[in-house]
Amino acid sequence: MVSTTVISPAQPETQPVTVYYDGTCPLCSREIAVYRRQAGADGICWVDVSRDAPEVLLPDGLTRSTALARFHVRGADGTLRSGAAAFLSLWHSLPRFARAARLLDRPVPRAVLEFGYRLTLILRPALQALARRVFRPHPQEQDR
Repeated sequence: MVSTTVISPAQPETQPVTVYYDGTCPLCSREIAVYRRQAGADGICWVDVSRDAPEVLLPDGLTRSTALARFHVRGADGTLRSGAAAFLSLWHSLPRFARAARLLDRPVPRAVLEFGYRLTLILRPALQALARRVFRPHPQEQDR
């Protein structure tokens, strides 16, 4: 089952897409760095919840611990999505990924993506440890 939480918008519908991610995770920070280099990324609000997201910056219904445990994206309409649905929401916002998002944003592919995402969450601690040994710190991580 894909998790989607509907949160009433804190701002008008013209608010930017907002991505909430764990910048201390070497996998997450590298993936977000790829997204941030894409065309269209300058119109997205990127919030590193490990660093610059006091509870007051988070939308109603999203705590810092929840945001650190699972990937979240709030769409311009105020809908907060997590997991695979959040990735699809982000991909819809980036021209380079939009075609894949349109193809995968259907019930069966979304369920498969969510299953894969949940499996990744289970393996995340081991993958993070491996990534810390393999990857040199990302330049954004060195600012910490």
